[in-house]
Amino acid sequence: MTVPAAPISFAPALAELDARGLRRRRRTVRRGNPESAEIELDGRRCVDFCSNDYLGLAAHPQVIEAFIDAAQMHGVGARASHLVTGHQTEHEALEQELAAFTGRERAIVFSTGYMANLGLVRALAGRDAVVYGDQLNHASLIDGGRLSGAKLQRYPHGDVAALEQQLAAQESGTALVLTDGVFSMDGDLAPLPALAAACSKCGAYLAVDDAHGLGVIGETGRGILEHFGLSPTQVLALVGTFGKAFGTFGAFVAGSEDLIETLIQRARTYIYTTALPPAVAAATRAALAVSISEPWRRERVLALTRRFRELAGAAGIKLGPSETPIQPILMGSADSAMRASNVLLERGFFVAAIRPPTVAADTSRLRITLSSAHRDADVEALVAALAAVVSPE
Repeated sequence: MTVPAAPISFAPALAELDARGLRRRRRTVRRGNPESAEIELDGRRCVDFCSNDYLGLAAHPQVIEAFIDAAQMHGVGARASHLVTGHQTEHEALEQELAAFTGRERAIVFSTGYMANLGLVRALAGRDAVVYGDQLNHASLIDGGRLSGAKLQRYPHGDVAALEQQLAAQESGTALVLTDGVFSMDGDLAPLPALAAACSKCGAYLAVDDAHGLGVIGETGRGILEHFGLSPTQVLALVGTFGKAFGTFGAFVAGSEDLIETLIQRARTYIYTTALPPAVAAATRAALAVSISEPWRRERVLALTRRFRELAGAAGIKLGPSETPIQPILMGSADSAMRASNVLLERGFFVAAIRPPTVAADTSRLRITLSSAHRDADVEALVAALAAVVSPE
């Protein structure tokens, strides 16, 4: 006689998260004025300082028009994977434009940034490989290393000397180094020139996820490789996402002809999933074009970042070294970060509290992000509210 399994109780684990101040709760958002950073959060009007829409393109009229026109022409869904009938004219055109934008031979579009990183790492790193990752890499890079079947080694954040020691100790097999370009929780830049030099010296390959850099940094917004003046030969693969500066959805990998062809053949997260909706690809093409034709958006968000840092410094608010639109304020405990976030919301500003496991224990923080959609008055009012909430050290 089969004995029914006892029902699983999730309540104790959820209660523990509540007790530690680590339970995550979704908020329901309704977009307010599309030309501003205002939103309705659970029915409360506030200014959004959490969005990654750095260039304010998510509601740009040209991007919306491109989406609507493509949906009317191609339908809503791609209907199949890229290797069946899902790879449509909008995908092909977007890949060609991304290759030109990044200065690479080819690009390949993935449905999400997470899938791009998992597909890339698994395609490049077999069981005889060692994958090296910065300690503060995005979860998708960490999981890519773990799921690839290769040995995963982490090196201290930005510590190129420690990485070199690890690379020198590897006796055989492929060595693949993974790093964020702009680190999503701290806003600092990877020491890319030194990483590239270390990889060249030790015969390792380097892949960079520049999700938060593309469109924002570099002389023309082409990201961290442009910022540091690195050539395509110094970085094997460049990963980018559309859901940040370009305001849409999806991701891509750019690289050599042979790299992209290898991903088409071996990246499981590309082969075995439905293609990105063609309307999203069309909207991304429009966003990419606007980011190039309206450089004032990039200049604006960087100017607002400098203004925020200037005002925060004058108010005695301690900031990290980030010069990007990601501006964290360390609070320490999860409870402290949540209390500060809730008070800011009462004052009309949504600033998310970032807690473990997203960040390490005792480094919970307020993560402020700037957008070209913010007004000067928004930034000034936020700093005034922060000065009343965050105690200067």
